[in-house]
Amino acid sequence: MDSAGTWAVVGVPSSAAAHSRGLEKAPTALRAAGLLDALRGAGVGVRDDGDLPTATWRAHRGPGEPNDAERVTAGLRDVRERVGAVLDRGERPLVLGGECTVTIGVVAAVAERHPEVALVYVDGGQDLQLPPDHPDEPILDSMGVAHLLDLPGTWEPLAALGHRRPLLDGERLIFFGYSDGEEDTHGHVPAAVRIPVDEVLADPEGAARRALAAVGDSPFVLHFDADVLDYLTLPAADIPTYGRGLDPATLGRALRALGAGPGLRALVCAEVNPDHADEPALRGVVTLLTGALASV
Repeated sequence: MDSAGTWAVVGVPSSAAAHSRGLEKAPTALRAAGLLDALRGAGVGVRDDGDLPTATWRAHRGPGEPNDAERVTAGLRDVRERVGAVLDRGERPLVLGGECTVTIGVVAAVAERHPEVALVYVDGGQDLQLPPDHPDEPILDSMGVAHLLDLPGTWEPLAALGHRRPLLDGERLIFFGYSDGEEDTHGHVPAAVRIPVDEVLADPEGAARRALAAVGDSPFVLHFDADVLDYLTLPAADIPTYGRGLDPATLGRALRALGAGPGLRALVCAEVNPDHADEPALRGVVTLLTGALASV
């Protein structure tokens, strides 16, 4: 198979950074729900690159550290290396998490090859929490973007995962579809472009065009967290969002438009918990991913 235009599916079966177990099952569940056949049926060149080692949630916290921080960081180094190898073959990675933190490893790999990388963060939240602000909930899954931006108070080894600090320029960050608008309590990222859920609901293609205009000519990573969906319309997310998220049809329209962006270098699917999702919901996620990549 010619690698030009090929998407390589990389599974990251990890719940190490999450609130509990279940996310580590997502790569296998999405394949079983027909992901590769759906992509091929839509004319998408795809190759299965297999999975990284499984990391299931455990209670393992060192003094002054987020839970299981060293194992999370080691796993993301593996993500960076595997995604880098995919990119060096001329392919594009479709990364199946796992937790939102997987995007740190993906951005690290892309940034090393494309320093001007941007990130379109399709997520119900903004993942800007900081360890000092949440000593009683030391879970890295809600802190990924804060570490990409190397905000004050991040956990040092994770913020230093890539070849530079910060890994991402705040002016190249686009929050898309979020319903929690109060995460940046310290006002650290005023330069980020913010397109909240109401704007996406009103005009999904227009919202996507605004996001792509902010990306400009830069290569970008597209991050999709299942919690951007209203759980009552597609129950798949690890942490449900009720009544404030997107419906699958609206999100599908937005992802198709975002996937058509010429600078797309990687797509991350995160926070699908098969313990919360039945077969129709998993097939719904497959449909969303297929629609995004079929437009490329």
